[in-house]
Amino acid sequence: MAMMAKAIGSKPSWMAIGEKTNVWCCCRRILHYAIACPVGNNSARKFVIKAHVASAVTGFLTPIIPLSGKSCLGDFMAKNTERIGVSFDVVEATIDDLHAAIREGRATLVEVVQQYIDRARAYNGAASMLVTEDGMPVPASDGVVRAGAPITFPTDTVKASDVLPDLDKYSGLPLEFGRMEATASDPDVPQQFGMLRGIPKGGQLNALQTLNIRGERSVTCKGDFDRNPSAGPLPPGAPPVCEMFRQLPDALERAAELDAEYGNDPDLEAMPMYGVVFSFKDPFDTKDMRSTGGADAAYDIDFPARDHTLVDQLRKKGAIIFAKAVLTEYNGRAGDPGGAHKPDRVLPSTLGYQRSTWAGNPANPYDTSRAASLGSSSGSGVSVSANLVMASLGEETRASTRGPANHNSVALILPHKAMISFHGNAIGADIQCDRTGVLCRRVEDSAKVLDALKDSEEGYYDPRDPWTAVPRSGVLDGYAKHIAEAAPGSLAGMRIGVIRESMITVPGSVSEGPITAAAAAELKAVLAEKLGATLVESTHPLWTPDPDCEAMTVDFRTALCRMVGIFMPNLMFRLKPDGTPLYPEFADAIVPTEFAPGKTFGSGNMTPMEYFVGLSEGQIEPPAAFDIRNIQPQALAHTFQFHIAQYLLRRSTDWAAMGFEETLATWSDLNERSKFWGDDHRAGFKNWEETEDPRNTLGERQGVDERIMLRELLRRIDMMVILENKLDCLVRLHTPWAPGVIGGAHQPEGGPHNLALESLYGPNAGLTEILIPAGFVTTVYDPVFKLSEDGTRFESHHSDVATELPEPGLPFSLVFRAEPGMEDVLLRVASAYEAASRRRIPPPDFGAL
Repeated sequence: MAMMAKAIGSKPSWMAIGEKTNVWCCCRRILHYAIACPVGNNSARKFVIKAHVASAVTGFLTPIIPLSGKSCLGDFMAKNTERIGVSFDVVEATIDDLHAAIREGRATLVEVVQQYIDRARAYNGAASMLVTEDGMPVPASDGVVRAGAPITFPTDTVKASDVLPDLDKYSGLPLEFGRMEATASDPDVPQQFGMLRGIPKGGQLNALQTLNIRGERSVTCKGDFDRNPSAGPLPPGAPPVCEMFRQLPDALERAAELDAEYGNDPDLEAMPMYGVVFSFKDPFDTKDMRSTGGADAAYDIDFPARDHTLVDQLRKKGAIIFAKAVLTEYNGRAGDPGGAHKPDRVLPSTLGYQRSTWAGNPANPYDTSRAASLGSSSGSGVSVSANLVMASLGEETRASTRGPANHNSVALILPHKAMISFHGNAIGADIQCDRTGVLCRRVEDSAKVLDALKDSEEGYYDPRDPWTAVPRSGVLDGYAKHIAEAAPGSLAGMRIGVIRESMITVPGSVSEGPITAAAAAELKAVLAEKLGATLVESTHPLWTPDPDCEAMTVDFRTALCRMVGIFMPNLMFRLKPDGTPLYPEFADAIVPTEFAPGKTFGSGNMTPMEYFVGLSEGQIEPPAAFDIRNIQPQALAHTFQFHIAQYLLRRSTDWAAMGFEETLATWSDLNERSKFWGDDHRAGFKNWEETEDPRNTLGERQGVDERIMLRELLRRIDMMVILENKLDCLVRLHTPWAPGVIGGAHQPEGGPHNLALESLYGPNAGLTEILIPAGFVTTVYDPVFKLSEDGTRFESHHSDVATELPEPGLPFSLVFRAEPGMEDVLLRVASAYEAASRRRIPPPDFGAL
C-alpha cells in the first residue's frame, strides 16, 4: 500500500468525485476495485465516471469506475457491513451458485471478478525452468505484467545432461538449449526460449496470458496509453487507436457497470451468462485484449477491430470477458509443409510444450512438472480446473479441447463440426477440423454456455464461418434442458457401445495399464451396475473380451471393411515412410499395381477391385493392422496458408474501415515481425509463406481430399455400428496415457505429443463429443530417452519402472459420442454418469486463498 499512498497521498485535483461529494476510495490489494453508484433518477440509470486508482506496478494513475452521489459510499458501506460473514467463494462455484449468491445479496460482480484477479495474482506466474547446457543460474528477469504485477522467471536451470543420457556422445544438429530472450512484440518483455522443464511443486500455472485489466491488456496501448477517459487526454506518443481502445471497460469496470445497473436482480433470461467469468483461447478475437493466436508477433495494433462471433454473443448475454488463455501458438504450431527452410537447431522433445512464444508454457495443476494438456487449448483447461475462471472457450483441431479437459479433470462439450462458429474472427490451424469446445467444471454449465452462444435471429449460423452452414436437423432447440439426474437405474434400457480400441495396451508396454484398468472398472461400476445401462463392446485382437459386456455383432473393423472400397479405397494403397506398403497383406494378394507414381507392388492374382469386394463381403481377412486406429493419419493440407492469409487480410481490412492502418497484413509481414520459441517453427513458417498451391504436390497424397473422404467414411462407420447394434451412443477412453513429463520422452506409439491414433476418430469425423472426468491414477510409467545408435537423435523407449504419485494422482476421462442431432441423448447419458460418479477432485495445491 505504500506505493498507493505515495501515488494518491497528495490527492490530485482529478480525485474530486462528483459534484456532491469529495469521498474517494482506495483499491483492494492495490488492484482495480470500484464502486458504481447511480446519479439522479435511478430509473434513468445514469452514471458518472470519476474515480481512479493507482497501479502499484506501472506507477501511473489508472482510471477505473463510476463513483458519484452523496450517499454512495455510505450506502456501499452499509450494504457491505450487513454482508460481513456472508461471503461467496468462487472456488468450484457453478453458474447457478453464482446467480444464487447475486440474488441473495451474498456477492457483487466486482467482488467476484476481484477474487479471480487475486487468484491469478497468486497462481498465474511462470511455471517452467530452462534446460541449459551447463545448468548454471541465469540472471533474474521480470516478464509481462499480469494481475497488477510482472511475472518473475526462475533463475535456476536444469543441466541438459541430467535430462538427456549420453549427451556427450550426441552428434546431431545443435540442440536448442533454454535461454531468455527479448520478445518481438515488446523488447522490454523477455520470455523463455528453447528447452524447458516443469517445476515439481512449483505453485504456479501460467494459464492466462492476458487479463482484461486496464494498462496491461495490450502492448499497443499498455500502461498510461490505456488511461480511463475520465482521467483526461492520453499522454504524448500514444497511438491514435488507443483513444478508441480506452473507451472499452476492463473486467472490473464492466462488473461495476452491471452491479450498478442490475444489483441483485439481473434479468437472467435475457442474460443467462450474467457475471460468468470467461477465459478464451487466444485465437478467439477479443476487441478489448491482445489477440495474436498466442504468437509473439509485433502487430501495429495487437487487438482486433471486432470480437469473435462467440465472444460477442457472450458479451450480450452478460458474461465477463476476463482473460486470454495460454495455448500452443497457432493451435499446435501448424506443422511444416516442407520447403527450402530447415531448422538450425533442434529440440529433443516438445512433450508438454503447450506453449506460446509470447506467454510461455503452462503446467498441470495436479503435478506442475507435467503437461497441462495433450492439445493446444492448455490454458483453457488449466484456468477452469484451477478456478482461475468459471468457463472457457477452446478450439480443437484433433486434441486441443479434449486433451486439456482430460488432463485437468473438467467437463467439455465439443459440438459437431461446425454447429457453432470458430472461424468467425479467429486464427485456425486446419480449416477442415477446427471447431469450438466449451470447458466448465460441470457439464451442466457447459450446456448452459452452449445455449447462450445461440443468436436470437441467426441461431448458431455465422456468415464469416462457412462451416456453420450445417443441416438444421443437426441443431437442437436447447441443450441444458437435457441434463439428467443420477437416480439408480436411470439409464436402464439404454445401450451404450464401448470402443475398446481406445483401451488397448500396446505390446511391450505397461504404460497403458493403470488407466485402461481403471476405466474398464469405472464403466461397469457406474454406467452398468449403478445406472443400469447395457454395455456393448467392440472387439480387437489386443483386447480380452469382458464376459459382463455384450459383444457387438458388427464392430468397427467389420464396418470399415464393408465400406472402405466405396468411400476411401486409397487407404489400402498407403505407403510407409520407407516407401513400402503399409498393409503388406493387401500387396501380397493383388496383381502388380501402382500404389503411387513410380511405386508398383503386388504379387497375388486378384485385382484390387476383386479384393475390395471380397473384403466387403467378409470373404477376405483384413490386414492385421487395418483398423480404425491406423487409418486416422492424414497428409498435411495446405489450408493453414490460406487461413492465415485470410485472417490477416480480414483483420487489416477491418481496421482500415475504422480509419486505422495495420501493416502486418501478409505472410511475409508476419514472419519478419515474429519470434518463435523453437527454430523448427521459424523454418516451418518460412515454408508456409512460400506455399502457393492449395493442393499438395501432384502425384502425392492430397490433404484436403483425405479429410473430406475420411470424414464421410468415419461417420458412416459410426452409424453402421450404432444401427446394427441398436445403440443409443458410444463411449471411449480419451487416452490411456497419463500426462507426460514436460520436456520428457513421449510415448513411442503416441508421437511427439502422446496422441493415441484412435483418439483422432472423433475430430476427423467432426462428431459431437462430451468429455467427463472419470477418475485418477497414482501409478504411471513414463517413457525414457535413449540416444539413437547413430548418435544423431534422442529416441523414446518404454519403461517398466513405476512412478508412484501422491493422492489424488493424475486424471483420466471418458468421452461420449453420437451423431449430430442426438446431443439430447448424449447429454442425458453423460450428465447422469457425471452426477453418479462425481470423480472430479479440485487440484489440492491451488485451493482457496
